[in-house]
Amino acid sequence: MNFAGMNILAIVVAAVAGFAFGSVYYMALSGPWLKAVEKTKEELMPSGKPKPGPFIVSIVALLVMAWVLAGTMGHLGPGQVTLRNGVISGFFIFIGFVATTLAVNNAFGGRRPMLTAIDGGHWLGVLLLQGAIIGAFGV
Repeated sequence: MNFAGMNILAIVVAAVAGFAFGSVYYMALSGPWLKAVEKTKEELMPSGKPKPGPFIVSIVALLVMAWVLAGTMGHLGPGQVTLRNGVISGFFIFIGFVATTLAVNNAFGGRRPMLTAIDGGHWLGVLLLQGAIIGAFGV
């Protein structure tokens, strides 16, 4: 199931796995995360039900992230798209682009360092997982 030299199935599985990871991660850290954003659950969900918008944005963003990660890994060369190199690629993309962006945005936004740590842990986990899946499937 390849399109434009990329394994679409690997991209979709990586995006879904990232979404599932985020669900478990933020359920486990919901209390500290709410404290870090200085909000209550009631403020974020006045109706008691979550709005679908953030979930739609999340899955689209995860699909784009997996697609770009697969494209980046494809540039490693023939025979180099492996589980190990996928994890390494995910780590470097996290350090170079995600951690730096989170740190700058949260610093200028006056947000608590704990928010950067919690959200950073999430995105690190997502990129490591996506890299492993794409590496295992191949591009």
